[in-house]
Amino acid sequence: MTGRTWTVAVIGGAGYVGSVLVPKLLDAGHRVSVLDLYIYGEESLAAARGRSGGRPGLRETKGDVRDASAVAAALDGCDAVVHLACISNDPSFELDPALGRSINLDSFPPLVGMAKKAGVRRFIYASSSSVYGVKEGIEVTEDLPLEPLTDYSRFKAACEDILAGERGPGFATCVVRPATVCGYSPRQRLDVIVNILTNHAVHTGKVRVMGGDQLRPNIHIEDMCRVYLTALDLPDGKVDGVCVNAGYENRSVLQLAELVRGVVGPHVEMEIAPTDDPRSYHVSSEKIRRAWGFVPSHTIEDAVRDLVAAFAAGKLPDAMTDPMYYNIRRMRELNLR
Repeated sequence: MTGRTWTVAVIGGAGYVGSVLVPKLLDAGHRVSVLDLYIYGEESLAAARGRSGGRPGLRETKGDVRDASAVAAALDGCDAVVHLACISNDPSFELDPALGRSINLDSFPPLVGMAKKAGVRRFIYASSSSVYGVKEGIEVTEDLPLEPLTDYSRFKAACEDILAGERGPGFATCVVRPATVCGYSPRQRLDVIVNILTNHAVHTGKVRVMGGDQLRPNIHIEDMCRVYLTALDLPDGKVDGVCVNAGYENRSVLQLAELVRGVVGPHVEMEIAPTDDPRSYHVSSEKIRRAWGFVPSHTIEDAVRDLVAAFAAGKLPDAMTDPMYYNIRRMRELNLR
């Protein structure tokens, strides 16, 4: 570890992962510049701002990643980038493919170019484990060919290539391919699998399993943030040009449902229904353990317990109905363009 402190631009820093990551970056001594539209509210970064007029080392720019002036303001004075901003997951992307393309792909090359001009020396890109496509019966490692099935995953793969093409002396690049993130965040998502199952188990006493045999890799949000912190802590030689998967366990959808019931209680009923979703991923996270010494410290059960505690504490009111927890509902509500 270098112990170096950075001025980090977190693109999409008020999102699900960013809202947990930004306070951790500040606690680690980094200065942080956030660029976000804040369409899920501005209170998600309250812990980072503190109670008295803003936390030292935090700068916020409310703006669109497609707006060059907003990007320039956010990048000013930064020497590192963690790029989290995107229209997340396939269903949200399919709601408006043109919007998804403009944010997830078209905005990326100019942003990378502006980052280089601004003096950024390390650029960490959040890609997705979905870039591999469906690879049945094998452990998916970083050296396997990418076979993305949807525009969402195709554009993620394209951005990886774009970033690799910009890599050079003084501009270290790193790609992280996360598994599905789960657990509690001040900007909560309840439209990803573990969080969906937990929400329904708590509030309806029933979970609906679509299919059941498909494998889904997951990672606790706390560990996901530790991955990005590690990517900043390591020397250039450990991260430059490197791509790593970041996951904890590969569990089937049915196993995840049973895990949730084990935490929430035996009263939870399970309904099994057919699905036309063929995606099944068995993602290996051996490389990140071997190359970076990164080992997850939180289980999927921990994520479920954290959510159950947040529900019980009233931190997530109207969890079944409030669009703020559901990307598609919120995008529709705002008619985001």
